[in-house]
Amino acid sequence: MSNPLPVVDYLKIPESGDPYLEGHKCGSCGSIFLGARDVCSKCGTRGKLAPTKLSNEGKLYVYSIVCRSFPGIQVPYVSAIVDLDGGGTVKGNLIGVDPDPKKIQFGMPVRVVYKDALGRKDREGNSYLSYFFEPR
Repeated sequence: MSNPLPVVDYLKIPESGDPYLEGHKCGSCGSIFLGARDVCSKCGTRGKLAPTKLSNEGKLYVYSIVCRSFPGIQVPYVSAIVDLDGGGTVKGNLIGVDPDPKKIQFGMPVRVVYKDALGRKDREGNSYLSYFFEPR
């Protein structure tokens, strides 16, 4: 069986070592973005964005408890936006906590974890690796 594929292009799975999220950092202003780009969205500098490994730790910026979704998607779940330590803002699902506002705090410390993408496979039978956030 082959190794899992990443669910997004900014999730990197090296041949040796642990998976990680990759951002692109502006050499002029230091802003970090997901996805490859030629121009910095903050300062407009061209050609000075370089790949950078993002931290696996951060703080919960905002979240939403999703109670309705596509058929086959188990609800409720917590959709979250996290500010990673050292820069970068990432959207993903918060796991390991009940989908209850009384149990989720803005600014709570979280870590990025890498797991199977809920057992889903594509038509060719490939499995996928995804990332999630969980409380630290």
